[in-house]
Amino acid sequence: MKIIILGAGQVGATLAENLVGEQNEITVIDANAETLSNIQDRLDLQVVVGTGSHPDVLKRAGAEDADMLIAVTNSDETNMIACQVAYSLFKTPSKIARIRSEQYLNYQDQLFRHSDVPVDHLIAPEQLVTKSIRRLIDYPGALQVVEFAEGKVSLVAVKAYYGGLLVGHALSALRDHMPNVETRVAAIYRKGRPIRPLGTTVIEADDEVFFIAATKHIRAVMSELQKLESSYKRIMIAGGGLIGAGLAKQLEKNHNVKLIERSAEQASYLSSILNNTLVFNGDASDQELLSEEHIEQSDVFIAVTNDDEANIMSAMLAKRMGVQKTMVLIQRSAYVDLVQGGEIDIAISPQQATISALLTHVRRGDIVNVYSLRRGAAEAIEVIAHGDEKTSKVVGKQIKQIKLPPGTTIGAIVRKLEPLVAHSNKMLESISNKEEVIIAHSDTVIQPNDHVIMFLVDKKYVNDVEKLFQPSAFFFG
Repeated sequence: MKIIILGAGQVGATLAENLVGEQNEITVIDANAETLSNIQDRLDLQVVVGTGSHPDVLKRAGAEDADMLIAVTNSDETNMIACQVAYSLFKTPSKIARIRSEQYLNYQDQLFRHSDVPVDHLIAPEQLVTKSIRRLIDYPGALQVVEFAEGKVSLVAVKAYYGGLLVGHALSALRDHMPNVETRVAAIYRKGRPIRPLGTTVIEADDEVFFIAATKHIRAVMSELQKLESSYKRIMIAGGGLIGAGLAKQLEKNHNVKLIERSAEQASYLSSILNNTLVFNGDASDQELLSEEHIEQSDVFIAVTNDDEANIMSAMLAKRMGVQKTMVLIQRSAYVDLVQGGEIDIAISPQQATISALLTHVRRGDIVNVYSLRRGAAEAIEVIAHGDEKTSKVVGKQIKQIKLPPGTTIGAIVRKLEPLVAHSNKMLESISNKEEVIIAHSDTVIQPNDHVIMFLVDKKYVNDVEKLFQPSAFFFG
């Protein structure tokens, strides 16, 4: 696939790094020649210096025969105009834009159409991060929660602690502990390295365990790996930008929320639009302010300002003053591994959230969801199985018969139930649009149109997975 990436910032560079090794022809456009030179030194791709929304620049980048334009500069306007130019002059088939301003997002249904601003897929990082944090609040103790099949299935990462029922026992004991709950451990990371989960694998304290289950069973499975934390009720947010304000708005109905904002003008504005949130104008690293607001009584401190260092320092201070849990927004990916653990419980990367959303639209085949995990090393994907036993390498086969790439696990299947037709008193009753969640076992058979949820320990095999699920009229396997 020939892809043009507009913007060589952290998102653009990380996306290029993800895609360049997957048999794609990548060209990156940016106005900063030095930044492009650094990227080209590391990656096998083309670069073009210039303003990405200019027709001549797009033409030099190969827009005339490009399959996709991904506009991720820091300017919403540049991203939108680039999509318009690519559509009007070059008929680029697929156009993706990162849009951050609420002024545009509030009118996205009216604005982003081919007859108006031709953006095929819109990525709003702040909304993605807000949703990610909200899931972590809904499931106390989880390190990461991602959803598939419209929320029916979840992949959850948790750390196993002493006191968890399964710690010190083999995975096969899960079925004995929870005979009525189906789950599948998709991956285990021990001291940062993946180990293959088998029935005989013994869970150790500090293991990072990724499991897949029907969303309604998440808490039950978590209780096997750690002592369940109480629901979060008292939440303090540092930063009143798009993420902080959006989070407060979502949480204030059912939680006791306090928000600290450095700008007096923004704090005043937030006070006027938030109904049940206490807004303070001040510095979240002010020990006196945190003490006055009884930080030790808060369940969670969430730092989401635009300053990584400020987020880290305020969260560390809050932790030392007695807050139960800290979550920190970190823009620089190099910081994530350095700070997570200890006084920073969860480091949240907006780049990874954005990359996940972008990859969903870039991956080949009928892939519904993609999540970039473990700082981009691993992936979880939801792919639809098409074809039949004659045209597909997976349909009609048991999972144990499928030649999965190394380190790849099929965790669950979401299957649409056949309509139930019953005759009663000459009346026809049809029940359709019902779906069932099937936790995958070695003898589970893949059926046409199943949504298959997979975990890849090593994302370099994603091309193999794509090919595996692409039906061929000439496959007889």
